[in-house]
Amino acid sequence: MNKTNTVKLTLIRGLPGSGKSTLAQKIAEQTDSVHLETDMYFVDKAGEYRFDPSQLEAAHQWCQQQTYVYLSQGNSVIVSNTFVRHWEMKAYKEIAKKLNVVLEIHVCKENYGSIHDIEPSTIAKMKANWQV
Repeated sequence: MNKTNTVKLTLIRGLPGSGKSTLAQKIAEQTDSVHLETDMYFVDKAGEYRFDPSQLEAAHQWCQQQTYVYLSQGNSVIVSNTFVRHWEMKAYKEIAKKLNVVLEIHVCKENYGSIHDIEPSTIAKMKANWQV
C-alpha cells in the first residue's frame, strides 16, 4: 500500500473544523497511506455518523489498534484527531517507537466549521486547553 520504502506514522492535530480530515485524506492519496481517525469508529454500516460519548475510550483504543496493525504490516498511517493535549498522542508515539517508524506531527489551524455539530462552548474549552 505504501509507495515509499519508509513506513511513517503521521499525526494530524487541530480543533474541530480545522481541516484535519481534509489534510489527512490529501496526504493519504498522495502517499498511498492508510487514514484513520477515532470518529471512524462511530460510523455505522449505513455510513451514518452516530457519536456515543460512552464509547469514546473504545473508539480511541480501536484507532490505536488499527494504527499498530497497519504499521506492523508495512503501511504508512495518518491519524487525524484533535490531540488537544500532548499526552493524547503518547500511545501513538509509543507505537512509532516500538515499530521503529518515522513519526511526523502536523497542526491544522484553519476554521472551516465542525461537521459534527460540536457545541461552540466545547470547542472554546478545547482551544483553552490546547498545548502548543
